[in-house]
This record gives sequence, C-alpha cells and structure tokens, in this order.
Amino acid sequence: MTLSLCMIVKNEQDVLERCLLSVKGVFDQIIIVDTGSSDNTIKIAEKYADIVSHFDWQDDFSAARNYSFSLASTDYIMWLDADDVLSPENRLALIQLKSSLNGSADAYFLRYDAAFDEYGNVSLFYYRERIFKRLSGFVWEGEIHEAVSVYGNLVYSDIAITHLRQTKQERNFRNLLFFLKGFLNGKTPDARGQFYFARELVDHGLYNLAASVFTSFLSNENGWSENKICACRDLAFCYKMLGNRDKRRQALFLSFSFGSPRSDICCDIGEFYFEIQDFKHAVFWYKLAANEPQNGQNGAFVVPDYYGFIPYMWLCVCFDKLGNFEKARFYNDLAGKIKPYDKNYLHNKLYFDSFMNKG
Repeated sequence: MTLSLCMIVKNEQDVLERCLLSVKGVFDQIIIVDTGSSDNTIKIAEKYADIVSHFDWQDDFSAARNYSFSLASTDYIMWLDADDVLSPENRLALIQLKSSLNGSADAYFLRYDAAFDEYGNVSLFYYRERIFKRLSGFVWEGEIHEAVSVYGNLVYSDIAITHLRQTKQERNFRNLLFFLKGFLNGKTPDARGQFYFARELVDHGLYNLAASVFTSFLSNENGWSENKICACRDLAFCYKMLGNRDKRRQALFLSFSFGSPRSDICCDIGEFYFEIQDFKHAVFWYKLAANEPQNGQNGAFVVPDYYGFIPYMWLCVCFDKLGNFEKARFYNDLAGKIKPYDKNYLHNKLYFDSFMNKG
C-alpha cells in the first residue's frame, strides 16, 4: 500500500532539507504546503516534493493541515514538521512498517522524542497520532496545538521521530501571541485550548493568571483526563512559585481524581514533603514513584527519569537526612546503574566512599 508525507511550512529554510533528507526513499508521495515563506523554503521544497502548494494563512493550523491532506492520493498519510527528523534506524523501521500496511489499521501512533538531556538521552517523549488511513476521513481540529481525534483499529509503534526544536523563546512567544490574538477577535478556547493556553502562561512566568486558567480547565466537564492530570501538576508548580503551600498540595492530590498515581506526581509530592523536612513521608512517595511502571501509550508526556533515576536519587538524599547511610548509598547505587555518568550520582558516590573510608 502507498504512503504519502504531508507537511505545512513557513520560513523553514534552516531545517527543511535536513528533515527531507532523513526520510529519503520512504514515501510514495511528498506534499508540502507553504503558508507564506519569504526565504528559500519553497526552493528547497521543490527539490524533494511531488506537490508544492500555497495556502493563504488563516491563523488556523488545522485548516492548513487539512488542506495538505486533501492533496494526498495514497492509501495512508503521514505528517511531519520541518524540524522533525528520522534517524537512520528509525527510517528503516518506517520502511518496514510501510511494507506491512494492509489497510486493517485506521491510524498509527509513533513515538515523539521531544527533548534530550546534556548526555543526549531522551528526557521527554510521548506518542502522537502520526499515520492515518486516508479513506477513514480523519480531520485536524484546533486552531493551535492541533490534533486528530482517531478511532477504529489503532496501532502503537516504537518508531521514534526526533524533534530538533528551534529557539524555544521564538516558539513560545508565537504561541502566546496566537492565543492573545484570538481573544482580541472574540474567540474563546475550548477545553484543550484552555489547557495549552495555561501552559503558555506558565512558560512566561504569569503564574497567577495560569493558575486561574488551570482551575477553570479542571472544573470543565470536557477535557482529556491525561491533560487534567498534567494540569494538576502544572497548577501545583504555579502555587509553588507563588508560595502557596496548601494549594500546591491540594493540586497534587487532586490529580488522583482523574487517574491512578503517576510517578511524576508522586515525585512532586515527595518533593513537597522533603521541603517541609518530613523525610519519612517523602520516602513513602518516592518509593511509590520508583515502583510505578512506565506507560507511554496512554498519551501522557513521559519524562523517563521519573521512572527510576529521580526517585532513587531523592531516596538517597532522604535516607541521608534520616541518618540511614546504608540505605542512602543503596539508592544512589541504583541511580548509578541507570546513569553511571551522571555528575550528581558521582558526587554522591565520592561522598559515600569517603564516609566509608573514615569508618
């Protein structure tokens, strides 16, 4: 079966060719829709794409993506952004997936590696709807932070797309201004829009306003449960920055109304108790975090370090505060098995080695 790539671009001359070279030989059809570039984006697109088309920008990402999909004539459609790339091994895996297409799946979710630590390890990933059966007629929704509501036979794949993001400040200001322009035009965001607007406010340090928007979102009957769990954590962070300890704790425990305890939430609760020097309660929550299984296929943002490394490091510190150096060293060693090169683990190791030598 055939597979096309659909992209929307604007002034992406610095990254577009990198993206297209990384997927060379994968697709039967490449469609690139430009929304108003003033640089060499179109010239680059014409080197690789079967169709290069223009779309008049309407302050609506979904409209542009739906237009790009309308130009596809293949059995399946995949989308990428210009600052996405496929590693050689993931490119081969995608070719293998393409060869297995038989029309039974309505949509495929692929892993999205969105951020990396200083050692090059993935520090944030999540799964996104990425490949769609064209005849299923799925459409993009949402003017910003757009998404596709998929149904039917859904397949998850560990094929990873790497997001090599551009300047964070540029992206954040763009999104915040997009929301503000919508408000000026009398547009009210839906529940999902509320969630992402509040997150933009957090990025810019507007914690009071963000807390108000998160609270409104959490009281909304609509909204995805995973977004609400994430919103509880973000709301707690706002209250932490505002110095409101009681509301911070309430926001964290409110997350249990929307799902079972998750490792990141448990670590945040552990941090809360650590800060008030209640180390025994902190140990309880960090142990719970360490035992939570990682599940990226629920749609949540996943920080892998929360599933082992972070709770182990904090258990080390907690037990050190409690005077139990044997357990403190035990948990530092567990953290070291995950990241033997981490400077904090190595610092602790020197500390315990010197302590044991003195003994």
